[in-house]
Amino acid sequence: MNIIVRPAVIEDADLIVYFVKQLAIFEKHDPSLVRLTPEKVRADGFSANPQFRVLIAESDLGQPVGFALFFSKYSTWEAVSGLYIEELYVEEEYRGMNIGEQLVSAVCQIAVEQDSARVELSVLDWNPARGFYEKLGMVYESEWLLYRMERESIVSNAIGS
Repeated sequence: MNIIVRPAVIEDADLIVYFVKQLAIFEKHDPSLVRLTPEKVRADGFSANPQFRVLIAESDLGQPVGFALFFSKYSTWEAVSGLYIEELYVEEEYRGMNIGEQLVSAVCQIAVEQDSARVELSVLDWNPARGFYEKLGMVYESEWLLYRMERESIVSNAIGS
């Protein structure tokens, strides 16, 4: 089977939401907690100033089998942007067929074209894909700890709260 990786189009909004919910299930979360809707995908991903970009992997028969959602982030140390892969997902029956590698490779090609300094992502500690990322040359940044502030804390810490 041949795989084609292509940029998502606005008509892929439902598919993108489907993949995000499938990833939530894989990550052992209730997919009903995903707030992303096709309307938000269209508004945030396909506007004049898109907040993210998406690549879709499909079989040569046109069957969608995976996706990568990513966005730019700026590195002050490198003084150029990098790309952050927020979501990378391949349908279970298509794993082990180098589809994830093709998606990451396509993101890397975009990074090369825009002279990005880095491509980054986060992965759950139990995810067996960690070996896959390391095989691609990604390095676990053990000195850096991810901290997150959720909506309630954001509001309580906002100026004037």
